[in-house]
Amino acid sequence: MLIAMPNMADPRFERSVLVVCAHDADHAMAIIVNKPLEQLTVERLLAELNIESGGVLRNEAVRFGGPVQTDRGLVMHSLDYESESTIRISPHIGLTATRDILVDIAGRGSRVPPLKYFLAVGYAGWGPGQIESEIAMNAWAHCDIDEELIFGADADAAWSKALERLGVTGAMLSPEWSSARTGDRPLN
Repeated sequence: MLIAMPNMADPRFERSVLVVCAHDADHAMAIIVNKPLEQLTVERLLAELNIESGGVLRNEAVRFGGPVQTDRGLVMHSLDYESESTIRISPHIGLTATRDILVDIAGRGSRVPPLKYFLAVGYAGWGPGQIESEIAMNAWAHCDIDEELIFGADADAAWSKALERLGVTGAMLSPEWSSARTGDRPLN
């Protein structure tokens, strides 16, 4: 997992927690897990795709997965659900980007939906060496994959919880960063 550090210059990734789904010498791909799109719910997205929900959905926000291909939907889920198109991210987490999983989540398919899941639109992508360079510049910290951070109910708290897992608290962050966030000047 990647955790945006306070000096993250790109506002799209500010206070973000991401799951790395693919990484090799040519590219990296990740999904932001803690940026809900309040104006777009799972039920509304399924309705726009002409998938009837049958009243079984949790009325939750679709998440902003990243700035690349924001017209593309993905489902990050527990591996109690797996299809031929599922990419295994870890022993317990998969990523599926087919209509079939949406139909199953809506209760209209032939398979039982995953116990844990979220829908995201878009993803984050990097070219050769780009993510390594950003990590070297301290734009990102990284930690082991953590299901609570991924599927936890409180997306707003995921960033702070991720930092806590690394032993970092808000009190340890730079006063300059805190000032920039609040608009106050540091006391000298």
